[in-house]
Amino acid sequence: MGAVRDTLRRPLGHFTERTLAGLALVLGAGAGFGLVLVLVRFRWSPLYDVDHGVAGWLNAQVAPIGPLVTVLNAITDLGGRPVIVWLVTVAVVGLLIRRQGRLAVYLIATGAGALILDPSLKTLVDRLRPEVAVPIGGYAGQSFPSGHALGSMVAYGALLLVFLPAMAPRWRRPAMIGVGTVVFLIGFTRVALGVHFLSDVIGAWLLGAAWLGVTAYAFRLWRLERGRPATPLTKGLEPEAAHEVAPAPDEEKLLPHARAGTAEIIVGWVLVFGALYGFGMFVSYYADGTFLARLDETVPAWFADHGTASLDELSWWWSKAGDTHAIMLISLVFCPLVLAVWRRWRPVLFVALTMFGELALFLASAAAVDRPRPPVENLDGPMPTSSFPSGHIAATLCLWVAIAVIVCPRTDRWWRWAFVALAVVMPVGVAVSRMYRGMHHPTDFMGAILLTAAWVGLLHWVIRPNEDADEGNQPAIESGDVDTLDDELVRAGRPG
Repeated sequence: MGAVRDTLRRPLGHFTERTLAGLALVLGAGAGFGLVLVLVRFRWSPLYDVDHGVAGWLNAQVAPIGPLVTVLNAITDLGGRPVIVWLVTVAVVGLLIRRQGRLAVYLIATGAGALILDPSLKTLVDRLRPEVAVPIGGYAGQSFPSGHALGSMVAYGALLLVFLPAMAPRWRRPAMIGVGTVVFLIGFTRVALGVHFLSDVIGAWLLGAAWLGVTAYAFRLWRLERGRPATPLTKGLEPEAAHEVAPAPDEEKLLPHARAGTAEIIVGWVLVFGALYGFGMFVSYYADGTFLARLDETVPAWFADHGTASLDELSWWWSKAGDTHAIMLISLVFCPLVLAVWRRWRPVLFVALTMFGELALFLASAAAVDRPRPPVENLDGPMPTSSFPSGHIAATLCLWVAIAVIVCPRTDRWWRWAFVALAVVMPVGVAVSRMYRGMHHPTDFMGAILLTAAWVGLLHWVIRPNEDADEGNQPAIESGDVDTLDDELVRAGRPG
């Protein structure tokens, strides 16, 4: 019995020693935030002067430089709610797939706390945003604390703590510096764009650090209760989960012949562009009197004659399914799920090259062919690119075909056929909507099909994204292999 007590006291002693400094930092951050909150709430004159002086000076330096404003807006978006929610959601789903329920719960609780603290404190303090000479950023709502600064501190910090164990020791310090730099830059952009005072950002950083410290401390207590040793945070929250939180721990080499594959992709891209250019020039300028020319005249005119308000709205929504934002969102959800489920980078590389190559082929061929839009009312108004080929249709085709190519060989479950159906239904729906809205000819749709077939076929031949599944190195998802979310949460509560 005495030996058991000694066994329990030893980790408890180590835990106490290792956390005293951390607790002091957490308490310091909390006290610092409380001080800033009080000074802001009571409008302390020296702080007021500093805040308004910095806001005015930065606005005078930044506002006249357009490219700098563009860069600052791009950086500030990294702390916006869409990016933060996407990062945390994808990480949580991936962790549940990898059966790391405790870490998933930690991310959910930490992120939820930040979402609650930000609007609550904004309402409590009710501070107006800065008024600068040349407004370059427009944001509604109260000013203190900065939601971007708080969200980035909490989200990026929590993700770093979760995924640190997957990094080699030599990369952990650079990762910490990198995350700290990103958080600092996001906070700086809020002041530079004139949407927050300096004290808004400093207060958010202090609050974020305190909240991160509290949740990390609670997680370490959770570990201790389950008999796991207390470890320094420089090793991450769950060092034992290093293999499971690594994106692709089972893959040693991405491509066996990288140089040859790169050359084949470049040459293939040029050949696909040549085929697109030839077909585009023919249907645009040399197909008079042919069936293709009659088709291009008849179909847009028929759609224009049969338009209704309801169809206008429906076609708008279908068209949105093929725009850049929708395609990027689906890609940014699918690729992390591929890593979580199959632990392979090669399928992700296949999807990424498919979409980057499609974009390059579309822009190059559209500029070279320079085809006018159909001679009917264009419901989307003037467009900067030419009609051939359709970028919406090509992007939709490439994305959903690539997804179906990845999923179907890797599972025997019935829902794989849903991806095949989507690879047909989604492009056809987008194509009909684009032609209905007077933005494309039928041969523009054919050009998108040619682009997809040639480019996706080339990449499949070079990259072989399903080689591990074909060779049996990575088992497919079988009917009995999928655990429910309830199972994961039950595991999260079991002793480690």
